[in-house]
Amino acid sequence: MPQPTKPAGAEAGRGGPPMMGHGPGRNMVMQKAKPKQAGATLRRLWAYLSRQRFGLVIVYITTILSAVISLIGPFLLGKAIDRFIMPKEHDGFWSLCLLMIAIYALGSVVSWIQVYVMTAVSQRTVLALRQDLFDKYQQLPLRFFDTHPTGELMSRTTNDIENVSNTLNQSVTQLLNSIITLAGSLVIMLRLNLPLTLVSLISIPLVLVATSQITRLTRKLFKAQQQHLGELNGFIEETVSGQKIVKLFRREPVAVEQFQKINHKLNQVGIRAQIASGMVGPVMNMVNNLSFALIAAAGGWMVLKGHTSVGIVVSFLNYSKQFGRPITELANQFNLMQSAIAGAERVFEIFDLDTEYAEDHKRAVAELGEVKGSVEFRNVTFSYKPGTPVLQDVSFTAEPGQMIALVGPTGAGKTTIINLLTRFYEIDQGDICIDGVSIRDMDKDSLRSKVGIVLQDAYVFSGSIRENIRFGRLDATDAEVEHAARLANADRFISRLPDGYDTILAAEGSNLSHGQRQLLTIARAILADPAILILDEATSSVDTRTEMHVQEAMQTLMKGRTSFVIAHRLSTIQDADRILFIHGGRIAEQGNHHQLLEAKGFYYDLYTSQFQRAI
Repeated sequence: MPQPTKPAGAEAGRGGPPMMGHGPGRNMVMQKAKPKQAGATLRRLWAYLSRQRFGLVIVYITTILSAVISLIGPFLLGKAIDRFIMPKEHDGFWSLCLLMIAIYALGSVVSWIQVYVMTAVSQRTVLALRQDLFDKYQQLPLRFFDTHPTGELMSRTTNDIENVSNTLNQSVTQLLNSIITLAGSLVIMLRLNLPLTLVSLISIPLVLVATSQITRLTRKLFKAQQQHLGELNGFIEETVSGQKIVKLFRREPVAVEQFQKINHKLNQVGIRAQIASGMVGPVMNMVNNLSFALIAAAGGWMVLKGHTSVGIVVSFLNYSKQFGRPITELANQFNLMQSAIAGAERVFEIFDLDTEYAEDHKRAVAELGEVKGSVEFRNVTFSYKPGTPVLQDVSFTAEPGQMIALVGPTGAGKTTIINLLTRFYEIDQGDICIDGVSIRDMDKDSLRSKVGIVLQDAYVFSGSIRENIRFGRLDATDAEVEHAARLANADRFISRLPDGYDTILAAEGSNLSHGQRQLLTIARAILADPAILILDEATSSVDTRTEMHVQEAMQTLMKGRTSFVIAHRLSTIQDADRILFIHGGRIAEQGNHHQLLEAKGFYYDLYTSQFQRAI
């Protein structure tokens, strides 16, 4: 498979798309997500949670048992007071005590099982959610990554989903337990004493009003908190990755100042969110204590008047606590769920984006068979920003086996031509054909499997050298991997490493030089054995001697293949079959090296200026 392209913004100015970042010296811009309905978000979360049916059944059963057991305790306590304590009857008292101990012990065991199973259910749920999110990232077009900082996407994948995980782990069982306990307590309270039940119901309207007001505020604050957290992660990721540049230009104070600003915003909204969230507990406790005092006063008066017994009042007070506790828990959990809903919304926003394959799914696309390598651009016009064309009416033809060189000033649109050929971006007007067939009618994966790319910015992954080269063709044997490395002239430095091809590379290959990483990406492209080869300044990071060997390997590789070479050093493309001089998004000149020199135009000026500098 081909190597991923570099960000299209590599060509400065009008040659690349608008990039977003937070590093020192940049304007910090965040795309604000459109809020969605909480109900719709919860339904989508439930769709993931409901996949764990077996685990949920166990959770339901244990939750019901736990709630029932919690309801039996106060009932037995009231019986113990009326039957044994008040009459001072000893027979049967200790048996009842043992029964209560057994019931509460059983309740503890059931609660442990409930927690254990629910933890597994929630973790499997977020496992699927995180996997689907990462899969979605692989299907999104490059335009999406041009406008979303890496750290912000990482925040959605980690922090937001972790919020969902924590809430699922805590809230699902507590919500269910609270509902069952609330309903059971209400039924038993009605059977014990109707007037006292009516007194206890006074607190419900107060709870509902307080909860609705608080949760309305906390949901907005938690959403803002997650957005600021994503912004902070994006800034950290970009600044740490570019630490050499930060130090080189002595921008540490600016980086610290920008970090402090973003961190301060997160701190402020975090404080407000947590204060608002923390208001639920004290408000609910106040309402419950007020309700408890009213019930105790009313119950005491009824006992004095002989309308009820002490045991019933004691049981009722316990049930009133159990009745108030679920209401408080429901309020707390509903409030805490706002954080999970905010995180889930940000995740589902990604799910709702169109993939780069969306248009292909709407119409029939063909798998590519053997590719001869004829490439034709027909009046191609393209813009990253609507109304600001990067390429205008570009037309040329590359015959099978030809080497086409793309030269011109930075930002002219050279890399954009490559991005369009591989369908990393879709053209606005015109058409691009391979062997006479429009690439719009080709399956993207099939198309890219026929194209090999070596970029100026060499990128390698964590893992062994062998695995990085094999990235070009996953079914390649060790012998094929090593042969590709020899063709790319990478075998010499690999063999000097302690573990050879099994040497583990650090993140982004930081334990290799840039030139060595470039040789690995060249070997990767050689292994892919593409029909169409793209070299984007592939030898710019290697020394002159190594460049000679790489050029020899490339000449061998390019035989029989259509090749596109982007080059600033014109000495490397003098043997090209055709040279396209791109200027201002158009083909200003085209021809071979000698023809363009004789024309004494743009190419001649560029070539002579390089020659004079070399002298």
